[in-house]
Amino acid sequence: MPPPDYREALVDNNYDLIIVGGGPAGMTAAIYAVRANLRLLLLDKLAAGGQMINTNEIENYPGLGRVSGPDLAVKMFEHTQELGVEFDYKTVVDIRTEGDIKRVVCAEDGAEYTAPAIILCTGTKPRRLNVPGEDRFAGDGISWCAICDGPQYRNKRTAIIGGGNSAVEEALYLSDICAEVTLVTNLDLTAAPKACERLRSRRNVEIHVWQEVLAFEGEEYLTGVRFRGAGEATERRAPCDGVFEYIGFEACSGPFAALGIVDRSGCVVVDSHMRTAVPGIFAAGDITAKHLRQIVTSVADGAVAANSAATYLQEYQN
Repeated sequence: MPPPDYREALVDNNYDLIIVGGGPAGMTAAIYAVRANLRLLLLDKLAAGGQMINTNEIENYPGLGRVSGPDLAVKMFEHTQELGVEFDYKTVVDIRTEGDIKRVVCAEDGAEYTAPAIILCTGTKPRRLNVPGEDRFAGDGISWCAICDGPQYRNKRTAIIGGGNSAVEEALYLSDICAEVTLVTNLDLTAAPKACERLRSRRNVEIHVWQEVLAFEGEEYLTGVRFRGAGEATERRAPCDGVFEYIGFEACSGPFAALGIVDRSGCVVVDSHMRTAVPGIFAAGDITAKHLRQIVTSVADGAVAANSAATYLQEYQN
């Protein structure tokens, strides 16, 4: 254990706390940590904001009404900078423990940083189909969150890609607010039977199973999705104003997967204080094993994680 005055011995690249990931969880954790008078570093390989940057409109963040994802990301980042949070563009490739100290290794020039505490906020990324038109309309016509972006398609036509629980549940949600909902899946419906039964009973829902998505169409705006059944020559087209993809996600946990803190899906297992099984390592936001992945839940996670890290560091110092 370090002496009580260990902070006085801190040199370059040594911090009280390192936060890996600059999405809403990471930025909130940074705000709370700097207010706790911690010397911290916030790292992200891209501009701060996480998945918010790829979200056209956000309507469910309390107090802001309708705001674009990039605008909200900028507001959060500006808040961190007003408080003096140190931020750097770095790609973290390895995180390892050395006794009580955690070492963060980055791809850029092999830069390394150490701290007694780390908060992992690396998030997840949605799996993609990798078909024509997907990159073009990503975040502006194609979304991965119906709760976030569905209301902007009220009384319009939407399409859901996928047939699992998330796809069917979100299709049910959209069927209550959209004029038409088309579900396309490359398998049969695999969601809970009761949910599938409810979806099939909706008059404004059309379901296409065993279909392969070929492309997303449109010029200035998304106008439809093309798909074709296995072994069929004829293509089909579903007109739509928005698409929601639910074909799974990938946890961004590669740099710390060997620490023994992730589940089978790659998500970090935490307790109610955002603590992992490794003392001094915390996690927050979408990277954690959780049910609801929203900006507001990530923000809450970040605040809890920073508070827990501050408490840990007080005990660590003493």
